[in-house]
Amino acid sequence: MKIYQDWHGLGQLHQNLVVGLGNFDGLHLGHRRLIASLVNKAAETGGTAAVFTFFPHPLVVLKPEQAPPLLMTRESKQEMLAALGVQVLLEVPFTSQFAAIGPQEFVAGVLVQELAVAHVFAGYNYTFGRGGRGDAQLLQAAGRQYGFGVHIVSPVMVDEVPVSSTLVRQMLADGEVEAAAAYLGYSPFLEGRVVTGEQRGRLLGFPTANIELPAGLLVPANGVYAVKIRLGKDIYPGVANIGIKPTFHAQGFERTLEVHILDFTGDIYGERVRVFFRRRLRGEQRFASVEQLVEQIHRDITMTRELSGYNSQREVI
Repeated sequence: MKIYQDWHGLGQLHQNLVVGLGNFDGLHLGHRRLIASLVNKAAETGGTAAVFTFFPHPLVVLKPEQAPPLLMTRESKQEMLAALGVQVLLEVPFTSQFAAIGPQEFVAGVLVQELAVAHVFAGYNYTFGRGGRGDAQLLQAAGRQYGFGVHIVSPVMVDEVPVSSTLVRQMLADGEVEAAAAYLGYSPFLEGRVVTGEQRGRLLGFPTANIELPAGLLVPANGVYAVKIRLGKDIYPGVANIGIKPTFHAQGFERTLEVHILDFTGDIYGERVRVFFRRRLRGEQRFASVEQLVEQIHRDITMTRELSGYNSQREVI
């Protein structure tokens, strides 16, 4: 997949562009339907499957106080888009200057003049241009005017509820990782580098990998989770803790993510890992003694092993 930050002349570099418009945070089932549709259209027409999106999230520039935490890193989004068949990613820096472009100017100047789009795909609730005044109806009218195809993708419904990034964020904030997976189409995950922590887990008999997370990511609710952790090409089962470790720290201590990897020995400091959240086992709690904590950790590990798919030591991707 080729990645660009500038749209000027892109239509000359890649002919017959089939472009998906949107932010695509989380790449949930609705996003995946849209991308699958445009990839199929590109294959049918001999075109190039492309996505037009932004970095950072527009609200970071327009209304920073309302900017949502992200469901995945920029790098993860790029990796997943490529795996879904996108050939060209136009990842435009979102600035106040770009936000000032009107919807008609965006269509005529960017989509038509610079990209020479053959087809455009957008979600049913997609808005664009200054003040969000452009919508699906305007896109359809512009398509008729300039001669490009416009495909408005209806929402994906799960349990009679439309899938959205906002809904997924709320589920994760509540610790409902299994429900979030049903809307995402994959297990929610966090990724980061393994760093040195307090090393208390090793003293308790349960060494943990402490994960340094990039700023701006949504971290699920505090608690203990059954997870899988990807180390290179291998995936291991594990038990993760998110929170302040109240048995040892008072309120206000910085939240951390640490993972005890089952049946694993080795030095992975400095490695970049991905932690997939499969099920929340319990909320975070303060124990009256270290002995009680250790007993509970044993129960957490037993429960994790009993979960479907956690029977083998490791799986290879």
